[in-house]
Amino acid sequence: MAARSSLTYNIKRHSDLIIAGLIIGIVLLIIIPLPPGALDFFLTLSMALGLVILLITMFTTEPLQFSIFPSLLLVTTLYRLALNISSTRLILGQGAAGKVIEAFGQFVVGGNYVVGAVVFIIITVIQFVVITNGSGRVAEVAARFTLDAMPGKQMSIDADLNSGLITEDEARARRERLQKEADFFGAMDGASKFVRGDAIAGIVIIIVNVLGGFVIGVVQMGMPMTEALQRFTILTIGDGLVAQIPALLISTAAGILVTRATSDGTFGKDISRQFLNFPKVLLLAGTIIGAIGLIPAMPNILFLSMAAALLYTSRMLSRERQKEAMQAARQAAEQQARQQRREPENVFTYFQVDPLEIEIGYNLISLTDESQGGDLLQRLAAVRRQCAAELGILVRPIRIRDNMQLGYNSYVIKIRGVQVAGGELMPGHHLAMDPLGQDLKFNGIPTTEPTFNLPAWWVSGEDREFVELNGFTVVDCSTVLVTHLTEIIKQHAHELLGRQEVKELIDVVKEKNPAVVEELLPDLLSLGEVQKVLQNLLKEKVPVRDLVTILEAIADGARLNKDPDYLTDCVRQALARTICQRYSDEKGKLSVITLHPRLEQNLQDAIQQTQFGAYPVLEPQMARRLLDKLNTVVEDVTLRGANPVVLCSPRVRLPFRRLIERYLPNLAVLSLNEIPANVEVEAIGTVSID
Repeated sequence: MAARSSLTYNIKRHSDLIIAGLIIGIVLLIIIPLPPGALDFFLTLSMALGLVILLITMFTTEPLQFSIFPSLLLVTTLYRLALNISSTRLILGQGAAGKVIEAFGQFVVGGNYVVGAVVFIIITVIQFVVITNGSGRVAEVAARFTLDAMPGKQMSIDADLNSGLITEDEARARRERLQKEADFFGAMDGASKFVRGDAIAGIVIIIVNVLGGFVIGVVQMGMPMTEALQRFTILTIGDGLVAQIPALLISTAAGILVTRATSDGTFGKDISRQFLNFPKVLLLAGTIIGAIGLIPAMPNILFLSMAAALLYTSRMLSRERQKEAMQAARQAAEQQARQQRREPENVFTYFQVDPLEIEIGYNLISLTDESQGGDLLQRLAAVRRQCAAELGILVRPIRIRDNMQLGYNSYVIKIRGVQVAGGELMPGHHLAMDPLGQDLKFNGIPTTEPTFNLPAWWVSGEDREFVELNGFTVVDCSTVLVTHLTEIIKQHAHELLGRQEVKELIDVVKEKNPAVVEELLPDLLSLGEVQKVLQNLLKEKVPVRDLVTILEAIADGARLNKDPDYLTDCVRQALARTICQRYSDEKGKLSVITLHPRLEQNLQDAIQQTQFGAYPVLEPQMARRLLDKLNTVVEDVTLRGANPVVLCSPRVRLPFRRLIERYLPNLAVLSLNEIPANVEVEAIGTVSID
């Protein structure tokens, strides 16, 4: 038993070498003469191989389970042609070709070469005209339809992926399966030509063997003409039948394989289930056959027996259908009774809210249809990758819904079921924006760019090139929507970062840096406290991609103070180089707006600790003057082409940021501790309320 297992293991291990050797052996059959005994073995193997292939196709449930069939069809065709050459060499050289060919020539056709020739022609016509042509046509149509349907199927896979119904691995597996299916039917379309060529080659070999054998028998062997014609014709026809029967089996297998649609069972189960699914048809057929059996000239017993069998089968199937219907009704009643005993309705599904979703109007559905040129689904996947690369956050699959209550060209963006933004698009048009402020006349529909509320125009395809040549920025509808969505994600990144997302990000860090995670969680801080620090960073547009540095800074600070604000400042100091790089110019210089020392002192004196953190409590008039002055300085710095950044002391930074975030949400506030020593700082403005 152990030796047998070892042999099986070695065969499986070296199967590629064994198959390669067998194919080389097929080529050698064409060159090396075979003795009659060896030819008998190889002919028997050919018939067994054809029978095995036919049975495999009958027990498969879908074509891809036998995806090697096109290549196997080529190999078996080459194998039969090699055997034809070997048998021709024996027939013409020795006047004999082994017991298998002789048996087919004598027993199958009764020793009558005329009958044998007719049988061979019939088999060849059935294979060449009926089966091969039909299966080739089916394979051609299937390949064409599969290729035409690929874009729609790809879009369906992408839609399921973006809606969260399947994972990325499942989507990748479906795409690979779809590609394999297209490749299989395309290969079957070409492989059917091998069977057709094999049939033509068989006819040519028969003619050559008969004529050549007749000449050799009469001239070289001295046989009488009648004896030579009969002997070589019977051997040749026997050879042709031995070759054509496996070819007929394999071509039939090809036809079965390409004509089968995806099913739940094997070929035999499908036939038995679907053929016997209509008892009324059997009843009608039995009645007609019985009526024909009553005609005196007909074989009455045979027809009446067949009619009785059909009627009996119809009766049994009808009873079986009635039993199944009664059982289904009983099961439905029991299920309904069980449901009535349960609660009226499961309402837990209503508590599930998508983190991020887009609702679109009717005219915008084309943006998601790849067959109409829509690429929105692919761009949403790119948005998720961009957020992971820039912000370091995990954005869940973005769901897209069509909402008939919206305007035809409208869309809205929702976070956890609440609308946060929206806009309108015009499919078939492009959005043109003028960064230079030109007064250019062209045919366009005035509108407002939804992301930054800039003046813009919708232009048609004819005017696109004209406005581009005049310095306008022109984008398509999908780009407008994706840009708006990206900015919304950046503004609300802290809302999208839940505890589950934080846990998954930390699990990724733990794979390569387990020490920092094990030190921090759960001994020093809880998962929610780490989430609070990360949310504080994202509120101020600080990326959390470098989680190792962030977690190490949190772990160091948590030994002294576990306050989220304090830990946030610790992390910001650790990410000083990353923060300054975001606001520095090309030369690495940081242009800042400073606060007057007296103003900083007033802010520091007004700081009060609350349960929500430290806030400066200023008089309303003073707070208004501060915001107006700050807004004036920011506008002045922006007009100079610089990126406005406020620089203040570490103690004032976070309270001052909380004071202004409602009015100037995009204004960055840095502390002196967040400036690396090698960064050049230039003060280009000062805020003072005196």
